[in-house]
Amino acid sequence: MTLRFDNRVVVVTGAGAGLGKQYAILFGSRGAKVVVNDLGGHWNGEGKSTNAADIVVDEIKQAGGTAVADYNSVVDGNKIIETAIKNFGRIDVLVNNAGILRDKSIVNISDDDWDKIQDVHLKGSFATTRAAWPYFKKQKFGRIIMTTSTSGLYGNFGQANYSAAKLGLVGLMNTVSIEGAKYDIRCNTICPTAASRMTKGILPDEVFDEMKPELIAPVVVYLCHEDTQETGQIIESSCGYATKYHYVRGPGSLIRDSINEVPTPEAVRAKWSKITDMSKAKHYDSNVEVSAEYIGVLQKLKNPSENNEFEDVYNYNFKDVILYSLGIGISTEDSDNMKFLYENHPDFSVFPSHAVIPSIVMLMSSQLTPSAVENFDLSRVLHGEQFLELVSPMTTEGSLTTKASVLDVQQKKSGAVITVECNSFDENGKLIIRAQSSTFVVGGKTNNTIKGQPEKVIQIQNAPKRAPDSTALMKTCIDQSALYRLSGDLNPMHMDPSFAAMGGFSKPIMHGLLSFGISVRAILKQYANNDPSLFKAIKVRFTKPVYPGDTLKVEMWQEGNRIYFRTLIADSNVEVISGAYVDLLNVIKSTSENIPQSVSTKMAELQTDAIFQAIKDRVAADPAKAKSVNGVFLYKITKDGKVAKEWTLDLKNAVISEGSPSGKADTTITVSDADFVEIALGKLNPQQAFMKGKLKIQGNIMLAQKLGPLLKTEAKL
Repeated sequence: MTLRFDNRVVVVTGAGAGLGKQYAILFGSRGAKVVVNDLGGHWNGEGKSTNAADIVVDEIKQAGGTAVADYNSVVDGNKIIETAIKNFGRIDVLVNNAGILRDKSIVNISDDDWDKIQDVHLKGSFATTRAAWPYFKKQKFGRIIMTTSTSGLYGNFGQANYSAAKLGLVGLMNTVSIEGAKYDIRCNTICPTAASRMTKGILPDEVFDEMKPELIAPVVVYLCHEDTQETGQIIESSCGYATKYHYVRGPGSLIRDSINEVPTPEAVRAKWSKITDMSKAKHYDSNVEVSAEYIGVLQKLKNPSENNEFEDVYNYNFKDVILYSLGIGISTEDSDNMKFLYENHPDFSVFPSHAVIPSIVMLMSSQLTPSAVENFDLSRVLHGEQFLELVSPMTTEGSLTTKASVLDVQQKKSGAVITVECNSFDENGKLIIRAQSSTFVVGGKTNNTIKGQPEKVIQIQNAPKRAPDSTALMKTCIDQSALYRLSGDLNPMHMDPSFAAMGGFSKPIMHGLLSFGISVRAILKQYANNDPSLFKAIKVRFTKPVYPGDTLKVEMWQEGNRIYFRTLIADSNVEVISGAYVDLLNVIKSTSENIPQSVSTKMAELQTDAIFQAIKDRVAADPAKAKSVNGVFLYKITKDGKVAKEWTLDLKNAVISEGSPSGKADTTITVSDADFVEIALGKLNPQQAFMKGKLKIQGNIMLAQKLGPLLKTEAKL
């Protein structure tokens, strides 16, 4: 449908040339009766002439339209509106376009330079709008255009007077659009960049020639049509292009912890990065919405125990999905991993432990944890426990709204433990993720403002007291933390050596949730055939730090659909994740063909297996003699320079088993498969093997000497 302006009266100020002329001509061609206003002066505001307005009026009439000229200054806005009423009996549209330039650096702007610019741009637009307002209000219809500039929105050297006036017009529009809403008076602002008397000589010729005013006129005419309901909008246009501007406001940060506290400049400095963070900024339509935010802030300060909930939005796409997968070490070396790394894969999927990111991103950016404890120091914060449940699978792109609240606060001797519950919902309000994060703040003291609910905290579960059903060795790389942190956990503890030192570490440690994700990789591969849809939930406790480059050993026990596990540092056998389990919807054990080298369910057969079987038989035959040694020994059998298998001689309980002990070994013995056979056959003296570095012993070396008399009849140790 053609947009017509029949029986409408349009006033265009500054219409003798450039943009105003094109507006007037286009309105006239669409049936409007046009008042062509132009003082006819120079672009700097000097002089006066009727010639400019008359030429445009004649052009409109020659094209079959209706128009009259007006030669008044916009400062006398009432006279311009009188011209419309006197000639046509009404006014429907007002386009405030008139403008002049007096560019000078701020110290050289005279009072006259300042006043003339404000008078023509800002006061002139106000004067004409005020004069037209009674007519608009009476007829319950009106369309108003203000004209701003990129100089007003961004500033421009030598245009302090002009910039101030142009941004002032945006403020004028904001209030006019509010006051006119109930009368169908719509007010918008155009931000044009066009060739005109004012820009001639300022813009390069090749640019000037392409910025034709007639390319902007259709945007202004559309905004003035009766069918257009837009109001309070800033629209930029140039070269046949248009876009919208609007202001946004960041989420900000509290700079005090209670209603009675007065913040300090140091508190502002500490929160400055959050105060200025615009990554989650949003647009507000009114002061009312902003005021509501402040009411919420005050409620949190007055009643922290009742208003300890925070909300955050996590937007993600295929790049975030792939980045997380790479961060936890998923590699194309295993073709079955392509579904986590390639967005065009037919089964492209989110790796299930990625679901922990929305809550962690929220907790890193909110004041939820610091609000629950005094003496909060980020360098003394450790991740204690984590629970995660996928209620529904994550899609490969979307937006999740996470709502978090403090679930429980416990005071311990050396600090405070804060457990936060996070629930993430999709765009339709469907619950997707349930999570609980427990944080230990070393030296922290609870502020006694939050009533805990310990009964709601998901507890850890100990693994069965038997040798692991399967074991996986997972190598990390030296840059693992640097890559993983890009998914959202930006705690400098994992990257900055000086910050790590403040926390008592010799160098940056790996994220606990990175070890967490690596452990899930092993379990999903072994017990779910790498199918992410079979993952249901996980609970872990983080016990010791891991350093980038460490090899992790994941020991797993299956009990129905629950996989108990613990994760250790392979070289030292230090346990880093304990009391852990993964719940699966179904168990599908992997076959040897699709298990990567880093994961093995049954370690390769070695020559030493027969020796340990003989030891096992000997201990079973005389358990009392074995118990008399009263020690736990871990044997690490290597092949080709790598640990190929582990055996535990628990002589406290007379149990010999494949794998590492459930607790700490008294003595750890590392020897190659071939050398151990040589020792067992008496061809290699144990002392000589030790001196030559072929036999390595850590821990209680004297205790190891008790093994010889006990086992010599079978293993010749």
